[in-house]
Amino acid sequence: MSYLKDFPNKDGYFGEFGGAFLPPELEPHFAEIERAYLRLMRSADFLNELRYIRKHYQGRPTPVYYAHNLSEAVGAHIYFKREDLNHSGAHKLNHCMGEALLAKHMGKKKLIAETGAGQHGVALATAAAYFGMECEIHMGEIDIAKEAPNVTRMKLLGANVVPVDFGGRSLKEAVDSAFKSYLSQADEAIFAIGSVVGPHPFPKMVRNFQSVMGLEAREQYIEMTGELPDHVSACVGGGSNALGLFSGFIDDADVQLHGVEPLGKGTELGQHSATMTFGKPGMIHGFKCMLLSDEEGNPAPVHSIASGLDYPGVGPEHSYLKTSGRVNYHAVTDDETLEAFYTLSRKEGIIPALESAHAIAWAMKFGRENPGATILANLSGRGDKDIDYVTENFGHG
Repeated sequence: MSYLKDFPNKDGYFGEFGGAFLPPELEPHFAEIERAYLRLMRSADFLNELRYIRKHYQGRPTPVYYAHNLSEAVGAHIYFKREDLNHSGAHKLNHCMGEALLAKHMGKKKLIAETGAGQHGVALATAAAYFGMECEIHMGEIDIAKEAPNVTRMKLLGANVVPVDFGGRSLKEAVDSAFKSYLSQADEAIFAIGSVVGPHPFPKMVRNFQSVMGLEAREQYIEMTGELPDHVSACVGGGSNALGLFSGFIDDADVQLHGVEPLGKGTELGQHSATMTFGKPGMIHGFKCMLLSDEEGNPAPVHSIASGLDYPGVGPEHSYLKTSGRVNYHAVTDDETLEAFYTLSRKEGIIPALESAHAIAWAMKFGRENPGATILANLSGRGDKDIDYVTENFGHG
């Protein structure tokens, strides 16, 4: 029995979470995507092309690294899966190359997506350039200002970056805008959703494309140490980097899995994005998940210092894994995240993405409380995109 084969079910549900709640005009397009995905993932030609891209273009496998200076400082053994060394600087290219290859085989000419921190946008623009496709990226105006280096990268790669100026002008509104645009272009385009969210089959597809991280990490960690880690941690916004890493260990009962959310500035609604900590079941963007909502049940305003984590929903699989008890979910503040950002930079010579710094902050905190424990954390992206924002607002640490 394998968890990954059993979940989701054929209708895209992880327990009570998931599904596909679509406008009628999009139902045939999502059905077409699912048929193509199920067919191509059993095609040796498709899989061999994807493996070639992984090795010769992305530079996979990325290494597992023992953070010796940080480990000495906190008293536990901390390892990183170095997705910051994946081409384009984050884990996002793992599913973007998969989605773009799928689109190519479906005869699509254009890739459409949302982005928060800009890493998904950069990765999809990279994939579009590789396959010779058009690319349209929707991004909230707040995130455009915070993540200016990634906006420049997307434009250099040939993407059309569409500023989103309504509502909270952040990730949720970028998804809204991208969905609206996709409605009028679904015949020739694919909506390449940027995380394990959205209507079925995207939570399953993105997890499976990202599972390359977990499969590599499990083999690499055993090769390095002769055993499995005690704990595996990753940040959670939508949750693709976490599920990618967890995939390698989900059937190992002795390995404890930890998702780390943004507690932001505090516990009041609007000050954080800690969906698993404070949310309840709800609907957003065509699927059911744990959701931060207001008194009317609508998605609530959210905040995180990390643009890629400020989403009121979360992947339906994470929602199931919390209710089933397989994954433990925690929240760290903006201040704890900044401390981890500066500490890793100084101790290891690695500047992490602010998203990844959430997982590092938890690993540091947990390590101090549990000396001798072994922790494998997902360093899901590099911090080039964040250095201007951090230093201009918080100094050099």
